[in-house]
Amino acid sequence: QVQLVESGGGTVQAGGSLRLSCAASRTSSINRMAWFRQAPGKEREWVASVTWSTGSTNYPDSVKGRFTISRDNAKNTVYLQMNSLKPEDTAVYYCAARKFSSVNYDYWGQGTQVTVSS
Repeated sequence: QVQLVESGGGTVQAGGSLRLSCAASRTSSINRMAWFRQAPGKEREWVASVTWSTGSTNYPDSVKGRFTISRDNAKNTVYLQMNSLKPEDTAVYYCAARKFSSVNYDYWGQGTQVTVSS
């Protein structure tokens, strides 16, 4: 079992920045980590992902150029740097981890609220 603990959410004005952190209890079995978000009344949306071993990253068009995912192998931590935030980025942000043997994400954090005011 892998525990994921997110931190760093909060309230920021439009155009501002926030950095989210996600600490994993262990990463030996983890192939990929990602951030998702879910706004009220909307489906969960993938925001960014990183391959743990190589650092290779992927983003949807909605955040490309504004969000950056990174990882610190020594700290078993993944980060999401969010710049140029917009009110539509308001959501609960979740960290997730996927094992080498999995297609879907196996482990999820508790979520952290990000609110962007206009």
